[in-house]
Amino acid sequence: MTTSLQVGDKAPSFTTTAVGGDYASGTPLNLSELKGSPVVLYFYPKDDTPGCTTQACGIRDSWNELKKTGAAIFGVSIDPDKSHTKFITKFDLPFPLLSDTDKSIVEAYGVWVEKSMYGKKYMGTERTTFVIDAKGKIAAIFPKVKPAEHAGLLMKALQTL
Repeated sequence: MTTSLQVGDKAPSFTTTAVGGDYASGTPLNLSELKGSPVVLYFYPKDDTPGCTTQACGIRDSWNELKKTGAAIFGVSIDPDKSHTKFITKFDLPFPLLSDTDKSIVEAYGVWVEKSMYGKKYMGTERTTFVIDAKGKIAAIFPKVKPAEHAGLLMKALQTL
C-alpha cells in the first residue's frame, strides 16, 4: 500500500513536536500554522541510518539554495525528539525534524506500510516526500525517493511554486 493522497488534495493537518532549526526541542507545531508559504514534509524511516543520513545531509548541503524558495522544510519520522536531537547535532542539520511517535502523521499521509527485509515482513515508514503549496494543497509527491537525488528533486519542485 502506498499513499492514496494525490496532487491537488488538501494536505492532512496534524499537530506534533518539532526539534531543530528555529524550533526549541519539543515545540508544538501544527501544519495549519504554516499556511501562506510552501511546506516540504519528507518522511524517512530512521534517524542516523545510511540512507536517511544521505538524504538529510543532501538537504543540509543544499540548504542555502532551498531556503531561498521560502519553503519550510521538515523531516518526519517516528523517532522521538531525543533521537532527532542527536541526529541533528551529529550531522549539523539546519532544518527541523518532527516526531511522530504515535504514527498518526505517517498513517494520515499513507506512508506507514508493510515492508520486507531478508524475507521478514514488518511495518515501517516508506521514504516519501510531499510538497505542499501556500494554500495547503499537495503540489508534488515523490514516492520511494532515492536519498542522493532528493535535494535536487526538492529544488525543482519548489522553483515551480
